[in-house]
Amino acid sequence: MAIIQIGLTRSAMQGDAAMRVLMSAMNQAREAAITQRRNMRLVFDANNRVQIIREEVPGPATTVVGTVFFEGGMKYLKNISTDTPDLFGNTNPVNLPTASGTPPEVKFTPEGRFVNQAGATLNATVLLGRTNDLTSSRAATIMGSTGRVRAFRWDGKKWVIV
Repeated sequence: MAIIQIGLTRSAMQGDAAMRVLMSAMNQAREAAITQRRNMRLVFDANNRVQIIREEVPGPATTVVGTVFFEGGMKYLKNISTDTPDLFGNTNPVNLPTASGTPPEVKFTPEGRFVNQAGATLNATVLLGRTNDLTSSRAATIMGSTGRVRAFRWDGKKWVIV
């Protein structure tokens, strides 16, 4: 019994750890944008990496501020078909909606807003998990107008705010 319980707990802890890494990167990018008065891009790539890039003034120069990876097999993954309570969409693991359907260049502005390359405010959802492991499923939503980031975990039936 203990071995089964440890396995489930380990999976949930790895999901929580990846969520903390993601939330930390997003909050760091937002705070840096506000304090440094520069746009801070977020790049979600390599299936398990978040990169923060500062746009220098005058442009188009950029500086990589930070890069973090998810551990424990966690990656951008849509394990759950149900949308989060914020209803920002979940068609893709990194759901950054645009009119053209292509992922935009996303960033936090010095005002703290989350926008695309055209300056349009975006609401977004980022989903994390391990393949075929619902216990590890996590989601982060970003409220574009304020840059507020919220975390959710899947409890087996619904998304619960962390």
